[in-house]
Amino acid sequence: MTDRPATTGPEPHATAGAPGLDQPAAARKATGARTAAQKVTAGQAPAEQAAAARRAGSGKTTANRSTARAVAKKSTATTAKKNAKKTATKTATHAAARTPAPPSAMPAAACAASSAVTPAAVPVPFEDRERLLDGTHHDPHAVLGAHRVPGGIALRVFRPYALGVTVHAEGMRVELRHDGGGFFSALLPLDRADPVPAYRLQVVYEGTVLDVEDPYRFPPTLGELDLHLIGEGRHEELWRVLGAHPMTHQGVSGTRFSVWAPGARGVRVAGDFCLWDGTAYPMRSLGASGVWELFVPGIGEGELYKFEITRPDGSRTLRADPMARRTEVPPATASVVHTSHHVWGDAEWLARRAERPAHEAPMSVYEVHLPSWRPGLSYRELAEQLPAYVKDLGFTHVELMPVAEHPFGGSWGYQVTSYYAPTARLGTPDDFKHLVDSLHRAGIGVIMDWVPAHFPRDDWALAEFDGRPLYEHSDPVRAAHPDWGTLEFDFGRREVRNFLVANAVYWCEEFHIDGLRVDAVASMLYLDYSREPGQWTPNPRGGRENLDAVAFLQEMNATVYRRVPGVVTIAEESTAWDGVTRATHHRGPSGFGGLGFGLKWNMGWMHDSLRYMRHDPVHRRHHHGDMTFSMVYAYSENYLLPISHDEVVHGKGSLVSKMPGDWWQQRANLRAYLGFMWAHPGKQLLFMGQEFAQGSEWSETRGPDWWLLDPSYGAAADHRGVLDLVRDANTVYRATPALWERDAHPDGFQWVVEDAADDNVLAFLRRDGRGAPLLAVSNFSAVPRPGYRIGVPDDVPAWTEVLNTDAARYGGSDLVHPGPVEPEPQGRHGRPASIRLTLPPLATVWLRPA
Repeated sequence: MTDRPATTGPEPHATAGAPGLDQPAAARKATGARTAAQKVTAGQAPAEQAAAARRAGSGKTTANRSTARAVAKKSTATTAKKNAKKTATKTATHAAARTPAPPSAMPAAACAASSAVTPAAVPVPFEDRERLLDGTHHDPHAVLGAHRVPGGIALRVFRPYALGVTVHAEGMRVELRHDGGGFFSALLPLDRADPVPAYRLQVVYEGTVLDVEDPYRFPPTLGELDLHLIGEGRHEELWRVLGAHPMTHQGVSGTRFSVWAPGARGVRVAGDFCLWDGTAYPMRSLGASGVWELFVPGIGEGELYKFEITRPDGSRTLRADPMARRTEVPPATASVVHTSHHVWGDAEWLARRAERPAHEAPMSVYEVHLPSWRPGLSYRELAEQLPAYVKDLGFTHVELMPVAEHPFGGSWGYQVTSYYAPTARLGTPDDFKHLVDSLHRAGIGVIMDWVPAHFPRDDWALAEFDGRPLYEHSDPVRAAHPDWGTLEFDFGRREVRNFLVANAVYWCEEFHIDGLRVDAVASMLYLDYSREPGQWTPNPRGGRENLDAVAFLQEMNATVYRRVPGVVTIAEESTAWDGVTRATHHRGPSGFGGLGFGLKWNMGWMHDSLRYMRHDPVHRRHHHGDMTFSMVYAYSENYLLPISHDEVVHGKGSLVSKMPGDWWQQRANLRAYLGFMWAHPGKQLLFMGQEFAQGSEWSETRGPDWWLLDPSYGAAADHRGVLDLVRDANTVYRATPALWERDAHPDGFQWVVEDAADDNVLAFLRRDGRGAPLLAVSNFSAVPRPGYRIGVPDDVPAWTEVLNTDAARYGGSDLVHPGPVEPEPQGRHGRPASIRLTLPPLATVWLRPA
C-alpha cells in the first residue's frame, strides 16, 4: 500500500435554485445560495457557462458558500434576469436534443376553446415550496405532478427560469399559472372519477420553447422486493437497482437515478443536463430503505451526474454515485450514466473454468499493474499485446492490481472511491470487458485485486456520505485506519456488507472475472491491527477478532462461490488465522467457521525464502531452516506463493538485486530460486519485470524496463535467458500434474534431502494423483557438486532431466544431464536406490521418469 493525500479533489458545493424576478421575498431568500456553476458564470456566454458549470460538478472548481451568498445578494435584478435567460437557453437546448416529439395535439378548435378558459391556480403550499427550494423535501412527487383535489386535478410544475408552462394532454391544452419562484400550477377541470391523464409540458424560456416530459408524473421504478432486499442487506444484484440506469418507463425513455442515503434530509440530481443545478430535480425517499429515487425522462448514457445531498445539519454536499458503473477520467470526479454494449466471446472459457477446483489445477500467475505495464496503452491496446505476451510465457492467469476507480494514481488502485467502475484512465467499462474477453480467448484467467478493507476520505466520495458516518464505522477510532489515513468499512452494518458482497459478485458476473485477490485481510480480521493497547475495544467475547469482518468475509465467499462456479477467491492474509481456506460451515479449534477462501498467500514462505536467498552462499548453512520450515505448515491452508509488487518497491529493490554476488551469480541465484519456487507445493505468482531480471525496482510512473530485452543492448542475452527459463518452467509445470494436482495434500510431497545444510542442497519428490513423481534438486552453494547421490524410488527405471536452470540458454555454466540417469541399487536417504548427479552451482534441476 502507498500513502496518499487525505483528499484528492475538491467538493463542488451544494446548489440551490436561482431566484426568479417575480419570486416573493421569502422565496428569494430561500434560493439566495446559487450553485457554484451559476456564480462563477455570471455575465459569461452560454458556452463559457457550460464549461464552468461542468468543472464545478466534476470536482475541479471550489466555491466558498458564504462568499457565494454575498455575491448573490449583490446581484442586480438585471444581471439575474440575464443569467437566468442564458441558463434556461442552455438547459433547454440540451434537453431538447434528448426529448422525443410531443404527442399529436387536439383539434385547433378545441385548443382555442380550452385556452380561452383561465384555470384556477393551485399553488404549492408554502411549507412544501420552501422545502423544495431548500432541497429538503422527502416526497416531491406528492406535491408536484398531477393530483386529485376537490374540483378536479391539480397540476403543479417546478421549472426554475421558465417564463411559462403549458400542459398538453389528450383532448386538453391548458396554460399553467405562474406562482413565482419557478412554480406553475393549474386546476384541470376534470371529473374526479376520470383517470389522471398522461401529459407533456410545453415550457417557454426566453428565446426557447421545449416540449418535455414531467419527471413527477411517473411512479417509482423500484419494486417492493428490491426495497425489501436492500433493507435486509441481501440484494445480491444491488448494481441493477441503485445508481443510474437508462431505461424505458411507461413508454418513455430516460434514466432512473437511485441512491442509498438514509441520513439525508433531501437528495437532488445534478449534472450536465441541468448545468449542475439540481434545484429542479429533487428525488423522493422510498421509506425505511433509505433509498432516494427519480426517473428523469430524456436523459441517456454518457451524461455526467452527481447527487446533491442535504445533510442533517442543513448543509449540502455534491457526491459521486457510490454505485456508478462509469466515471470521468481523474482528476475529474463526476459519475457517468452507462449502458454496456459489449458482446462476450468467451463462452468456451467460462464453460471450462469450473472443471476442477483451483487448488487442484495449474495456476501460474503473472501480476500486472495495467497503467504501467506498457505506459500509455488503453484497455483495447493492452488487449492486443498483453494476452499474447502472457500466453507466450506460459502463465495460466494474470492478476490485475486494482482496476476500480481511484483518484490518486500513486495508490496503485488500493484506495478506491468508485467500487463499481473500472478506472476511466484506460478507457470505458466496455473497453475493460474487451480486455478480459481477449485474455479468456487466449486461454488466460483473470484475477483482480479487490479492496474491501478501507476507502479514502475524499469529501466527494464515500466519507460521511449523507452527512454522518455511513459506509465507515460510527466510532471514529474504529473507522480510522491506522496505517493509511483511510476509513474502514462498517462491516456490522447490513447495507454496507451488501454493498461489498454485491460488488464482489458484480465483478465476477458483469466482467467475467475469474478470481478476486482480497487485499489487506489481516487488517480487517483484528481489532488491534496496528493499534496500541487502549486504542481498541475487545469484541463481546473479550477477544481481538473483528467478528463483523469475519461474518462479512464468510458471506462474501459463500455468495461468490454459490453464484459463480469456477471463480476463486484469494486472501492476502499474513497471520496464523485458523481456517482462512476452510469452508465457512466447518468450525476449527478457535470456534470460528472457516473464512471460505479458495487460496491464501503464503507470506511466511515468501519472507523466509527471500531472507535465505539474500545471504551469501557461504553463510546459508546457518539459515537452512528458512527453506524447509514452510513444509511444517504447508497443508494447513491452500497456498499461493507470491513474489508480488510489494517485494520490489519502496527501497526493497528488484528480485534479482536481492541476490548476492556478482552479476552472473545474481542471475544464477535468481534462476535457482525460481526453479525451487515453481516446484514447491502451492501456486505461483510473479510480478511483472521480474520474469526478465529487471535490475531496478518497480515504479508506477515508468513500468518494466523493456529496453533490457532490446537486442541492441549489450546485456540483453542475460535478461532473455531468465525470460526463457520462466517460459520453459511454465511449459513443464503445466504439462506435469505432479507439480500442481496435489498441492494441498500431504501425499503430493516427500522430502528426499532436507538436512544437508552444509551442502546447501535440498531435494524433494512431487507426485500427482496417480503417484507419478517429479524430482526437484536445488544446489544453493556457489560450487558444483559432482557425483552427488540422491535417494530415489526403486520403481522408476530411469530419470530424464526436464529443466536445469544452469543451462547455457538461460545464461548458466551448462552443467546438464543430456541423457537418462539410471538408478543404482545403492540405498540413500532412506530409499533403496539412488542416482548420481552433477549438481550445478546455484541451480535447480527437475527430473521425471524417462
